[in-house]
Amino acid sequence: MENIVIIGSGGHAKSVIDAVEIQRKHHIVGLIDTSQREVMGYRVLGDEAALPILVREYRIDGALIAIGDNSARAQVAKRIMALCPGLRFPAAIHPATSIGRGTTIGEGSVVMAGAVINACSTVGRHCIINTGACVDHDCEVGDYASLAPGVVTGGECKIGAFAAVGLGANLIHGITIGEDVISALDRWLPKRPLTVAYGLPAKVIRTRQHGERYL
Repeated sequence: MENIVIIGSGGHAKSVIDAVEIQRKHHIVGLIDTSQREVMGYRVLGDEAALPILVREYRIDGALIAIGDNSARAQVAKRIMALCPGLRFPAAIHPATSIGRGTTIGEGSVVMAGAVINACSTVGRHCIINTGACVDHDCEVGDYASLAPGVVTGGECKIGAFAAVGLGANLIHGITIGEDVISALDRWLPKRPLTVAYGLPAKVIRTRQHGERYL
């Protein structure tokens, strides 16, 4: 069983820890964060700068980034790869999920309890497929994208990198969402990148900057 650390100690870390523990493929040795809080019995071992030393001390094989914000997760991944080039980013898939035949899930991605990813879909790196989300057949989810709890997509949808689909949104068959789009809506989603849209029918509310907070 490989030793891993969880990077982050907020609320999302609790869900990630739960998925890892129940999956029983990795042993969590602790958390990496600037705070000193304890989460679900795991203590903070140090911050990112201390990680190269901690990797040797605790024989750490990999890390999971438990940060809900897509852009922040990408920035942390970039820093960690520079600090510890050999560190792996395993995917965490809760056993109470359904993963279809021919589906691939990228490194560092987390699939929460009750999620369904149907046949021949692709989930990129460091994505979040949250509790009860359903990704139908032949969908593509880009790197660092996130689907909130209860999101449902039809088949052959394309969700761009860094896109965040909000709670309970429904995407009809064949919808494309642009990169860095933030949305909480039904029926239609914007293809144009760096857009905020919501409503039924959906309306583009404004544009946004990459890395702008949305949670």
